[in-house]
Amino acid sequence: MTLATPLPGTTASAVTGAYARLAEVFPGLRAEVLEDGKAAPRGAGWVGADELAAGGASLDAFLAWDHAQVLRDYGQQPRPDVVASFGLHRYAWPACLLVTVPWFLNRRVPRVPVEDVTFQRALGHLTVRIREFACLPGDPAAGLPGARVVPDEAALRAEVLAAVADHIGPVLDGFGPRMRRGRRALWGMATDEVVEGLWYIAHLLGEERRAMTELEALLPGTTKPYVGSAGFRELAGPNGESLPTRDRASCCLFYTLRPEDTCVTCPRTCDAERVRKLTPTH
Repeated sequence: MTLATPLPGTTASAVTGAYARLAEVFPGLRAEVLEDGKAAPRGAGWVGADELAAGGASLDAFLAWDHAQVLRDYGQQPRPDVVASFGLHRYAWPACLLVTVPWFLNRRVPRVPVEDVTFQRALGHLTVRIREFACLPGDPAAGLPGARVVPDEAALRAEVLAAVADHIGPVLDGFGPRMRRGRRALWGMATDEVVEGLWYIAHLLGEERRAMTELEALLPGTTKPYVGSAGFRELAGPNGESLPTRDRASCCLFYTLRPEDTCVTCPRTCDAERVRKLTPTH
């Protein structure tokens, strides 16, 4: 875990270090904290999370990209619910990192309501305005404007779940009518985005095992509206090595395009196939 250091006196500074580290290990995604008085970008491919949550023309334009990508890459006409599922994943995966990465690295949990986040998918660029965040006692950020000190790690985990739900809940409302899925299935997708996004970034950070432990504590399987647990388990490789995997709470519907090529964490993928996919080839 990154050690906390003294901070200048702005709320934004509580999370900028975590977002900078995210960009270092995953250059395809950049999260920019907007300073007070700076307007969020609009137009030129930018979309506000509040626009996606509204479910209107902006969401239509956002999903048109996913529809075109499937036609281009797979030569198939995708079902509308498949397009919507792909689009939700491509937004929710990075959006959840706005909350989980500062928590994982610095034990700071920003609130990111939909009106304070914009996304440019072609650039992999998010902007976010941070008005408040939670932290632990003794954190140098505790004296910053907008800081809320919570007593312990359990309370901070509750803040993570609340912050993600506050953001993703309205987005699910926008995407939901296009996805032919019930509320439980939609929150299963949200659960998967929380887990798989941080798991992947932690792997790049060299902290995969710690992330698995943290995520198991965050999502033990009883935290509504989330569905299921973090779902991690171990498989034995061909030489007895441990291969971590997990079982998704939802299906991404990629099998509708390539039935023979399921995701490694898909419930449709048997353990023998998982071992094959997870074992490096030389």
